[in-house]
Amino acid sequence: MKRILRIAVLIALFGAFVWTLWFLYQKDQEAPVVFETTTPAYRDIIQKSVATGSVVPRNEIFIKPQISGIVQKIYVKPGDVLKEGDLIARVKVIPDMVALNNAENRVNRAKISLSNAQMDYDRNKQLVDDQVISQAEFQQFEIARKQAMEELNAAEDALAIVKEGVSKKESNSSLTLIRSTVNGMVLDVPVEEGYNVIEANNFNEGTTIASVADMENLIFEGQIDESEVEKLELGMELIMNIGAIEDETFTAKLEYISPKGVTEEGAIKFEIEAAVEVDSTHFIRAGYSANADVVLDRRDSVLSINESLVRFEDGQAFVEVEVGEQQFEKRAIKTGLSDGIYIEVLEGIDADTKLKVQN
Repeated sequence: MKRILRIAVLIALFGAFVWTLWFLYQKDQEAPVVFETTTPAYRDIIQKSVATGSVVPRNEIFIKPQISGIVQKIYVKPGDVLKEGDLIARVKVIPDMVALNNAENRVNRAKISLSNAQMDYDRNKQLVDDQVISQAEFQQFEIARKQAMEELNAAEDALAIVKEGVSKKESNSSLTLIRSTVNGMVLDVPVEEGYNVIEANNFNEGTTIASVADMENLIFEGQIDESEVEKLELGMELIMNIGAIEDETFTAKLEYISPKGVTEEGAIKFEIEAAVEVDSTHFIRAGYSANADVVLDRRDSVLSINESLVRFEDGQAFVEVEVGEQQFEKRAIKTGLSDGIYIEVLEGIDADTKLKVQN
């Protein structure tokens, strides 16, 4: 029994010895590490800062009534293109009872005055025809009659304005007819027929009937971090991406930088505005969210490499250059502008140089 056990142990030891030799052999046969290489390329390097915001019309005009009343008819809908003076809505006046009563009383008094002046006129007209009185004496009755007629017309116009919002002789310029004050597109009609509206005056803003804006004159309104604001200058180019319009970029020119920052989510932001260059192939809707890359500096078509290939030692930039089959050496280079991914190479390598890709 002991002999069998001894033989089993010897066999196990021999098996372990053989497996160790096989493992070492296989390890020696592993393929050597092969490093990938890449070459520099010519590309545009753009150093930029990102601002978030939206695209809005430069001037959005809110059309408000000049009288209070009820919206009787609406003639436009969002998206309609208007010219200055085009009809937007009609408002029915709800007269003030005190003003209405005063206007009606004025009309009644004017009618009485005219009736009295007419009787004086008729009586004295017969006298002047019979040459009992002179034409000069009759003239005062003629003038009084004309004045009474004018007062009646004025009183009736005042009554019409109180009741209808427009005088009889100026029906084409009625305050009840709400018209566009500018050329542009209707962006919103926040009221419906039957709504009560209030006139704009010194005491309240009035009810907006419609908003109109020139959609060919758009601006980007956004915010930029305080760490980047000092790098900005008026006239800088912005490369704008609109979320709703994929795979397209738009340009804009920076024209305003706020002198005062605001706190947003614990950080100080500064508002900026830029004029958007609109083309005829895309319709940009008001309120589209957008990200704008503020171009701080750029180099077009320059030799560049991926910044991950560069190593720095004592302020000097190095790359590993292939000098033989899988043989590399460090070489100093002079770098230029970086966009955070690629970096411009000014000296040290050329477009044919093979560079070691770090694993």
